Amino acid sequence: MIHFGTDGWRAVIAEGFTFDNVRLVAQATAEMVLEQHSGSGTPEVVIGYDTRFLSDRFGENVARVMAANGIIAWLSRTDAPTPSICYNVKARQASAGVVITASHNPPRYSGFKVKAGYGGSITAEDYARLEERTHKLIASGKKPLMVDYDAAQESGMIRRFDPSWVYYQHLTEFVDMDKISDRELRVVCDAMWGAGRGALSAILSRTRTRIEEIRGALNPGFGGIHPEPIQRNLNELTAAVSRAHADVGLATDGDADRIGAVDAQGHFVDPHVIYSLVLRHLVENKGQRGDVVKTISTTFMVDSMARQYGLMLHETPVGFNHIADLIMQKDILIGGEESGGITVRGHIPGGDGVLMGLLLLEVMGYARAPLHEIIADLQKQFGPAHYARNDVHLKQQVAKKEVVRRLQEAAPQYINGQAVTRINTLDGIKFYLADDSWLLVRPSGTEPVLRIYAEARSNDDVRALLQQGDAFGEIAIR
Repeated sequence: MIHFGTDGWRAVIAEGFTFDNVRLVAQATAEMVLEQHSGSGTPEVVIGYDTRFLSDRFGENVARVMAANGIIAWLSRTDAPTPSICYNVKARQASAGVVITASHNPPRYSGFKVKAGYGGSITAEDYARLEERTHKLIASGKKPLMVDYDAAQESGMIRRFDPSWVYYQHLTEFVDMDKISDRELRVVCDAMWGAGRGALSAILSRTRTRIEEIRGALNPGFGGIHPEPIQRNLNELTAAVSRAHADVGLATDGDADRIGAVDAQGHFVDPHVIYSLVLRHLVENKGQRGDVVKTISTTFMVDSMARQYGLMLHETPVGFNHIADLIMQKDILIGGEESGGITVRGHIPGGDGVLMGLLLLEVMGYARAPLHEIIADLQKQFGPAHYARNDVHLKQQVAKKEVVRRLQEAAPQYINGQAVTRINTLDGIKFYLADDSWLLVRPSGTEPVLRIYAEARSNDDVRALLQQGDAFGEIAIR
């Protein structure tokens, strides 16, 4: 059964993610595009893909289905960051976009993301309709429409293009590249074998930044790692920063919509800190204001900053589509999640690891100080805050409602010696404690994993919270 999660459909390559199934989902997407198209001209769809096994072939098949349905398919010439495809959807005023990617998931997975004309993911309601339409196609036995690739290229229904240049131009106008250039920073860029390869290097090559790129070759197996920029996957980046005596290392995930970093001392800089640094920078250095949105699993430092700056704070379930919904409705200055998907006003309503890497360099440019000193100042002003996450791998998906019910029934009055001040069941179950620390237990929406998150004033307290979370996890899945 093809099922759409918080940001598209993901499945194991050659098991659920097959050419037949991709064509079915492409046909359902084409029908939805045609149904929603209100203009007088021919609808257009922008198609991109990542570096995973057969991604280029899957992308080509999507283009053939679109062309057969009378939709012009702009197909990327090579693997490209998801944010670049999103920006091209918006810049070309296309009806929609499709990206073949499983983002940060293990190499055996691939995925099918659908983007709306505004450059962000389609709504949860549209994904539900797309899933229903796909299931009806399967039940009917109707075959997807297909066209010969060469013939479609000759007729102009499939058009190969490079999504990089218009995207790079936008980013260099969006970020103060002169501030970055003035610092003459030494930067290591880690693409983690993903579609962000070459992006930061190409943009920074226009400045006086000294750049080294690692893990930038095409490697569909991702060197045996998950292409997620979290601490345990960035040992090579940490070593490269030390070896090059670099000022910072920047890592993007499999499709470059997420960010992680390493400072000059080899310390991992997680997305909570990056989000907080950029928010402070936008308000204090650039004088910008607006609402702030974060997911339920994101640092309490954002709450503290919003209170101090007098900004409205919105908290959403995990999944960038929830953030995008608010971006489309309100004046959002910055929105992001703990996994590293972050964006700012004036850009696409979707996470962009490339942009956030550049903004982190801009923060360093303004501060004219080492990154670890900038972070220490942030922690002094709005912390201390320490965070960690455990992933418990399951044999099968678990029902989120059942997890919440069981944990609500077992909810204690105190955790780690701190009173539980309130409980939030917006996404999984989150326990807020009297000292601003918190514990969240939630099943993943894309894979059979139970995620346990904790944030506290010290690392010892984080470890204690995670131990309690593990105990809650046993209750949740037994």
